[in-house]
Amino acid sequence: MNSKIIRYLFGKVLIILGMLLLLPCLTALIYREQEGYMYLMVAVVTVLLGLLFSLKKPEDTVFYFKDGCFITALSWVIMSAIGAVPFVLTGEIPFYVDALFETVSGFTTTGASILSNVEALSHCSLLWRSFTHWIGGMGVLVFLLAIVPMNGGSHMNLMRAESPGPSVGKLVPKAGETAKILYVIYMGLTVLEFIFLVCGKMPVFDAICTSFGTAGTGGFGIKCDSMLSYSPYIQWVVTVFMLLFGVNFNAYFLVLFGQIKKALSMEEVKTYFAVIVGAVAIITFDVVKICGNFKDAIRHTSFTVASIITTTGFGTIDFNKWSVTSRLLLVSLMFIGACAGSTGGGIKVSRFIILFKTVKKELLSYMHPKSIKKIKMDDRPVEHEVVRSTDVYFITFVIIFVVSLFAISIDGKDLVTSFTAVAATINNIGPGLELVGPTENYAFFSPFSKIVLMIDMLAGRLELFPLVLLFYPVMWRDLLFSTIREKRKKKKID
Repeated sequence: MNSKIIRYLFGKVLIILGMLLLLPCLTALIYREQEGYMYLMVAVVTVLLGLLFSLKKPEDTVFYFKDGCFITALSWVIMSAIGAVPFVLTGEIPFYVDALFETVSGFTTTGASILSNVEALSHCSLLWRSFTHWIGGMGVLVFLLAIVPMNGGSHMNLMRAESPGPSVGKLVPKAGETAKILYVIYMGLTVLEFIFLVCGKMPVFDAICTSFGTAGTGGFGIKCDSMLSYSPYIQWVVTVFMLLFGVNFNAYFLVLFGQIKKALSMEEVKTYFAVIVGAVAIITFDVVKICGNFKDAIRHTSFTVASIITTTGFGTIDFNKWSVTSRLLLVSLMFIGACAGSTGGGIKVSRFIILFKTVKKELLSYMHPKSIKKIKMDDRPVEHEVVRSTDVYFITFVIIFVVSLFAISIDGKDLVTSFTAVAATINNIGPGLELVGPTENYAFFSPFSKIVLMIDMLAGRLELFPLVLLFYPVMWRDLLFSTIREKRKKKKID
């Protein structure tokens, strides 16, 4: 492992985080809130630490995939640990475990909260909560790709470690340019949503926080009722943009360069919208009984389905009161998730497509043992490495899910609450069913269970393996040996 580049990149991440912490400071200045001083203090300390780590740029800037996984997982853990400190210092979330839960939920775009009265928070803390969604949606390390020059395939090793989906490709020959394009699209859609929300007479502060939450598909609301008290127009705008942020960003790249037909023909995108239309059609007939009219039913259903499948977590209605069929369908959408290459969570639509095609291929091989058939997506063969990694992902996902479920069962909560709490956190959704439903929160869990759920949130956002590798002793051993070798080499030179 290249310990020097890991240290250097870690320092850059800290500098970026410290700079981002200045936004809530500016918000506190506008609203004249004393809490802003705490954010400023944390920001200054974080930047100084970052400068200390990245003071000297290493000559060898090449690193491999395991290095990328290590720095990615470690960065997300440390970012969450530091990002939670202002909540404790301001006294708005006095217990660090709770503050860490809220921050991890923010950065991983989960939206699960321990707060019962979110409106009691200061404006700067409300903005920071929502801003963590926006930061985590595309990822700090993807942003780092655009500003830190590296050699060889190092850019792609970092992007593969942080980007969601079974495979990561370059939109243009250089991965650094790809990162820039992704962020331009990301910021463009965020600004566009903000404009539509302000046009709907949504207060500017609310529009900023909502845009951040929608863009990152996070779902932290700034009101206790989430999105219920806003107008139907605003709810429709948020619904549309939740769905847009759940689309593979490769499709937007194709649209920008005039390849609209190719973008619309992407198999994953077509399947994604087909699942949404089917779910909305089925659930609407059930919700009509609760809403009383079709117009409100289709609005609440569309919003909820979009919120769940994109793993955003906003709410306009308590779907905990819906029928067993509708709730079961929503739980299924939790696992399916959004498209690969989007800001959404979940297992991803593309993985399910590959899984079903793999099953179909195996069934055909039973009937025709000598036949040779390749799995294809968008008329292109899917590499064996992608199929293998998808299979391993599903196995790892099930193992982590079952272990987590057993771990939090110690708290003695009912099965539906425990099951959907793990499902909602590992899929980065937020609300589940029963005690963790859309009108409830996660405050009642023990500190141990909260730590387990935080690990699930990080594992889900980082596609499992980078976080799993962080707990793998061999990674730390290699890092230690690498550091020792570098010190010995330095002594010989001296």
